[in-house]
Amino acid sequence: MNSVVDRNPEICGGAARFTGTRVPVRIFFECLEAGYTVDLFAEHYPTVKKEQAVAFLKEIREQVTGHEKALV
Repeated sequence: MNSVVDRNPEICGGAARFTGTRVPVRIFFECLEAGYTVDLFAEHYPTVKKEQAVAFLKEIREQVTGHEKALV
């Protein structure tokens, strides 16, 4: 599976960013901390598709929990 996030030293100073965009994932986390929903984030950063943001959250969940799906 290809990640929806990548790093390129020539883009955004090498910061992790959503693949195919110039939007660093740091901005995504800052928006979530500020109370944005994924939909609102996607509206403000239209180069990041909602599906990319959701896929990123799923990747993080899988890395942290070791589970592909939530148990609820």
